[in-house]
Amino acid sequence: MAVVTIAMVPSASPEQSRAWCAQLEAGDILYFPKSPVPLSKDDASFLLGQQQTDSSLHKNIAYKPNIDRLSGFDAKAASPAAVERLRDAMRRYSQSVAAFLTEFLAPYQANWQLDYASFRPQEEQGRDLTLRRRNDLLHTDAFPTRPTHGSRILRFFSNVHPARTRDWVVSDPFAEMVRQFAPGRIAPDPGNALSRAGKAAARAVGLGAAIPSLKRSPYDDFMMRFHNFLKEDPQWQAHCPKYAFQFPPGSSWMVYTDTVPHAVLAGQYALEQTFLVRPQAMVRPEVSPLRILEEMARSRLA
Repeated sequence: MAVVTIAMVPSASPEQSRAWCAQLEAGDILYFPKSPVPLSKDDASFLLGQQQTDSSLHKNIAYKPNIDRLSGFDAKAASPAAVERLRDAMRRYSQSVAAFLTEFLAPYQANWQLDYASFRPQEEQGRDLTLRRRNDLLHTDAFPTRPTHGSRILRFFSNVHPARTRDWVVSDPFAEMVRQFAPGRIAPDPGNALSRAGKAAARAVGLGAAIPSLKRSPYDDFMMRFHNFLKEDPQWQAHCPKYAFQFPPGSSWMVYTDTVPHAVLAGQYALEQTFLVRPQAMVRPEVSPLRILEEMARSRLA
């Protein structure tokens, strides 16, 4: 695992684009000291004025590009005009990141899905969140209600705070750490959490859409359990390898967060855009969590 600094963003050759994809897939972080997706002064000023008075329900404000809507904002503190202004700023950010990465990571074109963007106005240090929702504990990402079915979670981050760093700590990538745990504790389950008969019965009475686990593949079940397992294991949290990074104001970085265990220790005001990259787009499929788990399980999981 390494942080690969990209000081300037040249026009990428096909070979260079593949190399960047390969580095990301293996667990490296691509870091831009000066963000290739700068905010306008008006958008930056507006975002820095936003506060969440109650973050007990939603960790972050989410923008959903496919339906052009916001969720997670504090309705008590935001006027309709402010909500509309926030949606405009996040829409522009989402579109700008997608436009940049379409060229920068060309091998992924037509094989990824634009997922949610998020705005993170809260100070991360000392946030009062339940254990499984805490950002300051090392974890790999999985979505409780949005299974990926083997697609990988690529995230592009921007620190929009004018003066403070965003402080991360990461650990060894998935391929290097998953085999250290006793298989009986976290082994992939080709049969899924619910039986096939149970799923069929639930769907027959209309519960399929209401129960997230019914939509998960065995891969998604494992990745969700692994996310929780890492956060709930104090020995691993205390003794695993740790590498600290401070991302300065105005910088951006991207990483496969399903591969790299990560935690955010401090920082405020960040933007993020998520992409779900399909297995067939992988430049190095052998290092993907899906391939590693299928080899361990000796079965297809998605």
